[in-house]
Amino acid sequence: MSSKRDNYLSWDEYFMSNAILVSARSKDPHNRVGACIVNKDNKVLSVGYNGLTRGMNDDYFDWLSSGEKTGIKKNIKDYYVVHAERNAILNHRGNVDDLKGSTLYVTWFPCTECTKEIVQVGIKKVVYLRNYSKKDEVEISKIMLEQAGVQIVPYNEEKDFEKEEVEKVTDEVIKKLRYFS
Repeated sequence: MSSKRDNYLSWDEYFMSNAILVSARSKDPHNRVGACIVNKDNKVLSVGYNGLTRGMNDDYFDWLSSGEKTGIKKNIKDYYVVHAERNAILNHRGNVDDLKGSTLYVTWFPCTECTKEIVQVGIKKVVYLRNYSKKDEVEISKIMLEQAGVQIVPYNEEKDFEKEEVEKVTDEVIKKLRYFS
């Protein structure tokens, strides 16, 4: 009898790779974020990436978010972009009860608004690749998650990846996929 292949992906690797891959759909030139929701039976329930709401014209939008510097609120992208975690929750086509007890794999640690939705739908574990750049929001999100009994797990216990590292890997994945096109 032959033996199985040794270097196959673990479940964590498989689900985080799904989050990384789906982040490649984001059109945001500065922040590509992906999320993958998985049930206790290791079945993918939904995925999402950060992007504009349905029906918005990507070419009309100020992706540089110039309003942050000028104070013109209508030119701040955060008012228009739906975060990856929220999109994954909204993209789920089953019963909301299916999300109870599930695990969220996400390339960035959730902001406070996404954390509220994660807790509200009953997700019980968050595995994140890198921390969100706004440290105060990360601290508040961690408080909410811990108080709600949501397990917080860094994907790699020994390293918090930098944004540039994650973007480089994502770009490499895109390049390799396009090789097959």
